Amino acid sequence: MTAHRDPLPSRTDVHAAIDSLTSGTGRRPSVLALATRLGLANTTFRRNYPDIRAELAAIARTPSGAPAADAHSKVQANNALLRRDNRDLAEQLELAMAAIQRLSIDNGLLRAALHDARAATPLPRRPG
Repeated sequence: MTAHRDPLPSRTDVHAAIDSLTSGTGRRPSVLALATRLGLANTTFRRNYPDIRAELAAIARTPSGAPAADAHSKVQANNALLRRDNRDLAEQLELAMAAIQRLSIDNGLLRAALHDARAATPLPRRPG
């Protein structure tokens, strides 16, 4: 009996994950971060994608003498990413607050119904 394994991500998926990890930061992702993003163990990634691992290592060895304009554009891209994340978090916070308000109203109604149910006096049954 062999264990069922999920198929490995395609090389296109791996490169898309690399792009998503480097967007906004301009820094190369670690192999561990990339493997985690893909839902793989670090060893599994290294064993199945040695060429991509080598590409990441080569990128790490190249000197990063980025001009000031490039650094400025990276900061701007990072700020845009942070603004979008901040906007998303604000929307999620509003949704959470609305859910808490609704739950508070429901809780009050249920407590009132429970109080009314306890206050009712049961009538004895007539012998019949």
